[in-house]
Amino acid sequence: MTAPTAALATGLAGPGQHLARGAGNPGAPGSAESLVQSVDWAAIAPPTIAAVAALVVLVADLFLGERRKPLLGALAAAALALAGLALLPLVGEDRATFCLTSGSGACSYVADPFTLVVQLLVLGGAFVTALLSLPAVRQERLPAGEFWFLLLSSAAGAALLPAARDLATLVIALEVASLPAFALVGLRRGERLSSEAALKFFLSSVTATAVMLLGVGFVYAATGSLHLRDIAEGLPAVDGRLGTLAATGVVLTLVGFAFKTAAAPFHFWVPETYVGAPVPVAAYLSVVGKAAGFSGLILVTVRAFPSYAHVWGPVLAVLAALTMSVGNLAALRQRPDRPHSAVRLLAWSSVGQAGYLLVPLAAAGWADRPGHPVGATLAYALMYAVVNLGAFAVVCALRPAGGDARIEAHRGLAAGRPVVALALAFFLLCLAGLPPGVIGLFAKVTVFGAAVDAGLGWLAVVMAVNVVIALVYYLRWTAVLFRPGQPSDGARVPFPAPLTAVIALTGVLALAVSGAPQLILRFAGMTLF
Repeated sequence: MTAPTAALATGLAGPGQHLARGAGNPGAPGSAESLVQSVDWAAIAPPTIAAVAALVVLVADLFLGERRKPLLGALAAAALALAGLALLPLVGEDRATFCLTSGSGACSYVADPFTLVVQLLVLGGAFVTALLSLPAVRQERLPAGEFWFLLLSSAAGAALLPAARDLATLVIALEVASLPAFALVGLRRGERLSSEAALKFFLSSVTATAVMLLGVGFVYAATGSLHLRDIAEGLPAVDGRLGTLAATGVVLTLVGFAFKTAAAPFHFWVPETYVGAPVPVAAYLSVVGKAAGFSGLILVTVRAFPSYAHVWGPVLAVLAALTMSVGNLAALRQRPDRPHSAVRLLAWSSVGQAGYLLVPLAAAGWADRPGHPVGATLAYALMYAVVNLGAFAVVCALRPAGGDARIEAHRGLAAGRPVVALALAFFLLCLAGLPPGVIGLFAKVTVFGAAVDAGLGWLAVVMAVNVVIALVYYLRWTAVLFRPGQPSDGARVPFPAPLTAVIALTGVLALAVSGAPQLILRFAGMTLF
């Protein structure tokens, strides 16, 4: 059989069918090794829909006139909604595809409960970002085709990342999520802050990727595999002469992901990047970007490096304490009358929240089942995503065209727009963990409980102190809303319908979960792997 004929026959084999070529060594002529892998299209549908939609938007932009450019935004939002709906057939099932046909049979793509939860968070956050961006693209005169293509591409990479079960796919997915984000940050042409933010974001991310790739290379050299399951089995059996190489690879990989999650001291890019980016893009980075980074960190620690828990457990505990302290203390220093103070405070707040998200991961280093505390991190991430997107939506709606989003501009908002003021106050109280933001309180309880159960009493104390510090700046902003004063021009004009929809949607979700806080505790107790 000629090579083209063999390739055609191989391609015609149905899903899961193998073409026998005789016995022998795998891959050699006459081998029985299959050259075909079945593809579970339903499992890969969520990231695939977003990726295909990105290409469709890019091509459609070439044929649409300027007046019809808003159709691209509607198409992008619809595609993200469809990608989210594609998760429904996967609920209750564990699916895997792109698997090895020999040896361990490890798979590169797995759609398990962990994957579905993170994909729901990512695609939901991207959908909300798309709604926030519909008026922003027009008001800030951003290039529509490029913007929607970049947003969908980044969302596709972020949705692929939690399903990745080998280091190559993990790194590629992380870069697919990150590279379009650089361009999104710097898309406001002619804006000095935007260009500086994109450059700082790019340089820090490239450094993180270089460090992470070096670590991945060391791990591969020590274990001979890139699949997480094989690495987990191979690391304890590494030859003693390669032990230092393996340990160095583990540490460097963790450092690379620390950059991606904005953990201190690798957080320096966050405030300038959020301030320089369009507000919807800052919201996207605070939720979707953070979810992508944390899902990758969870996978490499819990799934690939469980035998090195004695290394990454203490490292993550120190990073958690440092990150929450740096973020909250910096947020406490923000002045309400400073330009961009609202976005800058939310940026530093996101750094502090990243510290809370790291606590259960650190606790996993001391757990008998490292995958169990992961539920607390994801429960907290879901709470944070809803209320943080709501807060960004209000800031985006109140910021006048060309304005700089100062907290002081929200003074007297309760008198002019009481519903919006109450919504923003509720979101801030949820982030602070104060009633009536019960969802935030219970989410913090689950994180606090994970630290106590792991015997990390000192970390629980540090977290408690930081929660008190955070109360000050969240309540200070809340008080501004109800002080007498004249609201800014942005508070007087009617809100665009997409922004109103986002504020209403996030507010209703936060209220609903606050009415049933036991859902947080139940979710935190789930085993997602």
